[in-house]
Amino acid sequence: MKRICRYLPLLLASASCIPFAAAQSTFDFNMGFGAVQDKAASSGLDVNPVSGIFFSCAFSTDPTCIKTSSLSGFVLGFGGNLMLWKHFGVGANVNIQPGQQNYAVFQQQVVSTQTPGIAIKTRMTLYNFDGIYQPYKTKKVGLQLLGGIGGANLKYYEAESSTDALAGSSNVSQYFESSNHFQVHGGAGVQFYLTDKIFLRPQFDAYYINNLNQFGSKLVTQEMVWIGYSFGGQ
Repeated sequence: MKRICRYLPLLLASASCIPFAAAQSTFDFNMGFGAVQDKAASSGLDVNPVSGIFFSCAFSTDPTCIKTSSLSGFVLGFGGNLMLWKHFGVGANVNIQPGQQNYAVFQQQVVSTQTPGIAIKTRMTLYNFDGIYQPYKTKKVGLQLLGGIGGANLKYYEAESSTDALAGSSNVSQYFESSNHFQVHGGAGVQFYLTDKIFLRPQFDAYYINNLNQFGSKLVTQEMVWIGYSFGGQ
């Protein structure tokens, strides 16, 4: 995934240099912001006080089982669409949570009296490559339907807080692992042209993420507002 995301800006920049096949062909560069959601898992998370290894648990059988949170939070997006024809094109984008969110919080007394409080935090990144169908397009507005494939990366961070007589209160956060998943993407957006080149596009997206067991569903939804600039003719 890191390699794909690393070369995504180069891919989009190269695409913008492709000679347009017709007068209607455009390359749209997009930057966006919005929110992503998935419900919390029905199982919880526990930690072995000796080894420190986290494992899935059931609330009914494990009294120290900690409930995990739902997926939610602010996301930033970067990408571009290459419309080779009036009604058909291709696109690519990456959306990332810039901040970490709490996934599970273990209080000091739950882990052990010798271990500081621990919080597991997560950060989701979604990237996809799409085909675009534009059934309706005028100089002021266009409807876009998107579908494609990509990946999802979920990073985990361990945050510890403790208090002692020497250092006082301290907080430490560090990355410790990640999981990668294949995903199928579908979306729909309405692109409004504020000028001949500058546009605003509200968009709804749905991602079916394979083996996403950390949350309550493999279906992740997202609402975005994209702001962009069109290169080429309309």
